[in-house]
Amino acid sequence: MWVRDATCGLGPYRADLVETYWRWEQDPALLVGYGRQQPEALEARMEGIAHQLRGDNIRFTVYDLTGDTPVPAGVTTLLPDPSVRTAEYVVMLAPEARGKGLGTAATHLTLDYAFHITNLRMVWLKVLAPNKAGVRAYEKAGFHPAGTLREAGYWLGKVCDELIMDALAADFTGPSAILPLMR
Repeated sequence: MWVRDATCGLGPYRADLVETYWRWEQDPALLVGYGRQQPEALEARMEGIAHQLRGDNIRFTVYDLTGDTPVPAGVTTLLPDPSVRTAEYVVMLAPEARGKGLGTAATHLTLDYAFHITNLRMVWLKVLAPNKAGVRAYEKAGFHPAGTLREAGYWLGKVCDELIMDALAADFTGPSAILPLMR
């Protein structure tokens, strides 16, 4: 594990977990939250992971550390734009991992990494407005409202707004899991 707090850890994105990642991605709640309309075949997902592992995006497997052994519980991704030192943020949690605070913890750890290791100055995300739990988790982790894309998404068959949120390195407040490792 590369970085951790008491609840959650971030480790490498792993090819041997492709079927686990795929299972999470087929969850109807995740499909609605991402605004996707269709599931993906496992074969297509298996082809896609090789490209993802070689790409420039920063991906972490999220581990639930609340039990006796670490358990894979999700994925966080930073999609960097190096020319302006920013990145888009995406998180995916397993259905069984939701509602435990892991989304907030994983997001905070990913921001910590983004600002202290990757030296990004800003991280942003898009979230469908009806996803109230997601918005709350992002706000707890340090994101702030930045704008609205009106009628840009769908939620349960109805048109909805998409919210843009951002987090600035200058506003990032601890506790940091990264800084103590540098001392």
